[in-house]
Amino acid sequence: MSTAPAFDGAPERGTINFSVGQPSADLLPLALLRGACDRYFDGAQPLELNYGARQGDVRFRTALAAFLRDSGGEATPESLLLTAGISQALDFVCGRFTQPGDTVFVEEPTYPYSLPIFRDHGLLVVGVPLDGNGMDLEACERLLARHRPKLLYTIPSFHNPTGQTLGLERRERLVELSRKHGFVIAADEVYQLLHHGTPPPASFGTLTDRGNVLSLGSFSKILAPGLRLGWIQANPELMQRMLAQGALVSGGNFNHFASHVVRQLMENGELASFVAHLRTSYAARAEAMDAALRTHLGSGASWQKPLGGYFLWLRLPEGRDAVKFQGAASEAGTGFLPGTACSAAGSLNNCLRLSFAHYSVPDIHDGIARLGRAFSA
Repeated sequence: MSTAPAFDGAPERGTINFSVGQPSADLLPLALLRGACDRYFDGAQPLELNYGARQGDVRFRTALAAFLRDSGGEATPESLLLTAGISQALDFVCGRFTQPGDTVFVEEPTYPYSLPIFRDHGLLVVGVPLDGNGMDLEACERLLARHRPKLLYTIPSFHNPTGQTLGLERRERLVELSRKHGFVIAADEVYQLLHHGTPPPASFGTLTDRGNVLSLGSFSKILAPGLRLGWIQANPELMQRMLAQGALVSGGNFNHFASHVVRQLMENGELASFVAHLRTSYAARAEAMDAALRTHLGSGASWQKPLGGYFLWLRLPEGRDAVKFQGAASEAGTGFLPGTACSAAGSLNNCLRLSFAHYSVPDIHDGIARLGRAFSA
């Protein structure tokens, strides 16, 4: 039975709820954005508050391309389309590249909030297992013998919820499979820049010239979710298919104003410095969660320490149902996301997702101690 996730709203006061996959208040850069707004309005022209170009303001796309290149990617202004974040981008991609009744492949487990989007579009969702190093491509090929997907959705770097990363060889092989079988890869790369040490392989944005590849990025994880600003990187053929979408033709790009503000931070290097700060903060929080779990749940669960991103995936012994512990966790003043919420098949009952992004190191130690008591009750 699937456990439908609810939006990650702010947790109740006094609760340390590790289901919340969003930044903590101290990592939301009010002062940085206030300064960017001031600089923008100091030189803004009235027409900049009119409808924007379909693909996004060229100055924003130029600054974003430079930022991505400086971060180890490859991008040109022409390869980028401004979006309103990952959820909107994924919905947009489904609308442009699928029809009701089509099949989409996802990782099993996957980002829980992607599943309602796919089902809204009437898609058959097929899960492809992970093997500790990202999507199992042998399993993917076996499934391709039985299904003809129009879309494959992957979170290749610091996967949500497992934290796994797909290696370069597998990325290239997946692109080959997309050409051979005619499906579009939608790579959700929101955690690509949030490594805790060694960077992951270069993003799928570097592979767009090899086939049916869309690289989806967002400022939600590297700046602030409330901006509702992101991008899609694509080759010219796929870009033209996206630019023909009716809403773009009618109203221009999706978040013209916010792009003016964020451009200020990219052009003067402030965004790069802020991302470096986030990496340090999240690395310390991931280390704290790993250490706390070894202390309080080490004998009763297994996990793979993440090397980036937001999440840690906990596996309980077979036969234990994480959902049944939610009440005890709530009584202990903590919480988690059951694995069933991340499963296309409604399985993974003995798994759960924990986020270390929303809490300080002391709170993480406290919350995991509470979780340990809940699971031993």
